[in-house]
Amino acid sequence: MGLATYRLQPIVRCVKKGLPWHDIMNDSSKDPHPFLSLTPEKVLESVESIGLITDGCMLALNSYENRVYQVGIEEEQPVIVKFYRPGRWSQAQILEEHAFIHELAEQDLSVVEPLVSQDSSLHFSDPFWFAIYPRRGGRSPDLDRETLEVLGRCLGKLHAVGATKPFSYRYSFSVEAHGEASCRFLMDAGFIPGELQQAYRTLTNDLLARIRKIFSECGAMEYIRLHGDCHTGNILWRDGIPHLVDFDDCMNGPAIQDLWMLLSGEREQQEAQLAALMDGYMMFHDFEPRELRLIEAMRTLRLMYYAAWLARRWDDPAFPHSFTWFNTLRYWSTHVLELREQLSVLDEPPLQLRL
Repeated sequence: MGLATYRLQPIVRCVKKGLPWHDIMNDSSKDPHPFLSLTPEKVLESVESIGLITDGCMLALNSYENRVYQVGIEEEQPVIVKFYRPGRWSQAQILEEHAFIHELAEQDLSVVEPLVSQDSSLHFSDPFWFAIYPRRGGRSPDLDRETLEVLGRCLGKLHAVGATKPFSYRYSFSVEAHGEASCRFLMDAGFIPGELQQAYRTLTNDLLARIRKIFSECGAMEYIRLHGDCHTGNILWRDGIPHLVDFDDCMNGPAIQDLWMLLSGEREQQEAQLAALMDGYMMFHDFEPRELRLIEAMRTLRLMYYAAWLARRWDDPAFPHSFTWFNTLRYWSTHVLELREQLSVLDEPPLQLRL
């Protein structure tokens, strides 16, 4: 659930000039949390520890899973520094993410590569792993037919690279990890209000049973390396070219995981969007039509996973501050309603691929 980090620029401070730092992530009145130790001074010291000379200016970018800043560099372009959430990924898993990005860049895909310094793209500033990226600009793409075809070509190339070998350390997409573990956590941790617990338990059991049946009916599928969180917020559109960012959730999984989030609207609209994507995609990589049956199952799993993600991060002061609508009776009532709607959608026939 890593969010795009290269557009919103809510907080500007110049540390060496002594300007105040009013950032909810560093509010010492909150309960202790690893990111509370990530002070402006620590950010600048971390960047300078790998040989860069900062000018003291920094900009906190809009990221929740990790922490991301734009940092000024003397007589050079600013850089983007990403501090990984402690305990989420191992060193090997992060390096595998970086290696995948480098592979894609070598095949002329437009991705934002981490910079290599001191013979590594990954650095440590206790307790954080961090990486430095060049600054890139852009906007979210408008999903018209021409744009979808370009995105299809980009993802076809990405999957052609991803299919050459699997990840060794990153996780693989599964119903258990995305759905079952999410529902179990929400119930065990007491997030579901008492009056909704029985409805939630019954509903999610029914949903997960149907989803497992759908995956079983689709049979064995090829799992390839994926971006993993390929929504428009993680695509920077500039000069007619899509630039893929935020590979924080890269994984092994079926190709449709990187495609379905680009589809929206009524069935007829989605089939037209799918056709445009595939016009570009199949120029570079084959697609297995059986995977279309997984779209609504994956959408359901994402709804479950997103709710659990917010709950798992609720001790991070940035989350209650930014997601004020979460963990209210109204939120959970709406969530149950969304899941109930998915129960009927799962029985609908899959989208048809019309080339």
